[in-house]
Amino acid sequence: MDISICNVHLDLGAGRRGTDMGPSAIHVAGLVDALHRLGHRVVDIASVATPGVEALAVGDPKARFLAPIRDVCAEVADRVFFALEAGRFPLVLGGDHAQAVGTISGLARHWRRRGKRVGVVWVDAHTDMNTPETSLSGNIHGMPLAALLGRGPLSLVDLVGDGAPALDPADVVLVGVRDVDATEIPIVKELGVRVYTMSELDARGTSECVREAYTRALAATAGVHLSFDLDGVDPDDAPGVGTPVPGGLSLRESHLLCELGCATGRLLGMEMVELNPTLDERNKTGRLAVWLIQSALGKTIL
Repeated sequence: MDISICNVHLDLGAGRRGTDMGPSAIHVAGLVDALHRLGHRVVDIASVATPGVEALAVGDPKARFLAPIRDVCAEVADRVFFALEAGRFPLVLGGDHAQAVGTISGLARHWRRRGKRVGVVWVDAHTDMNTPETSLSGNIHGMPLAALLGRGPLSLVDLVGDGAPALDPADVVLVGVRDVDATEIPIVKELGVRVYTMSELDARGTSECVREAYTRALAATAGVHLSFDLDGVDPDDAPGVGTPVPGGLSLRESHLLCELGCATGRLLGMEMVELNPTLDERNKTGRLAVWLIQSALGKTIL
């Protein structure tokens, strides 16, 4: 498989600095060589970045740094779109989760021109469905899924370019959720996306729930994009994240989730986000990111 890697050096959407260095940590952990060993070809590696935060205005405190985040997302959307048009698999490395507005808008633009929708499996401790009106922090990395579903700042909602939201709620599944703002819950319920909390994974079994999640995301779509926030993993295994929440996916559950995505044969793209090397332990989370990407792109035990 031919792969286009897009490094997104972005931390403006987060409450803590440092995720802009996440892509570099993943590369230091040996990503490209690992992909080559699986038989893939990395065709190009591009980087998208914002100016230094010191040179930027916060803007609206309810949607901090909206303008530069929108510019980054627009460039990411274009890069993902053109990679897909060239027949390449887009692998996007972050960067905070605000970047997903760009990644998924690019996917939606490509597939919508072919009359098809995009399914998404969104791995996260949080639902990321705040809007400026509901957010307690104004941090846009807590808003990307809402924007992709048509809620929030128009400059983010309309990145596909045809006036319609990037995603249909029926095609979106969240896995690993365990921390949701009280102000956010009404939006989650109103839009009706399927949310697999850690409590449900524990009660029913991770394998059953994840298989069900992919089936749902694939039911009426061209395929599935895997948007993997590393804070979905338990902090014992992924300490290098800015918003750690205890009780997350185990190392084995995380690999299973990625392996089952590969097994569908319909993975359209992947992004790995929220790695903050300033909080990590000797790049432990960077190495985990590489292992999970390998699992999603074909690595098996035998």
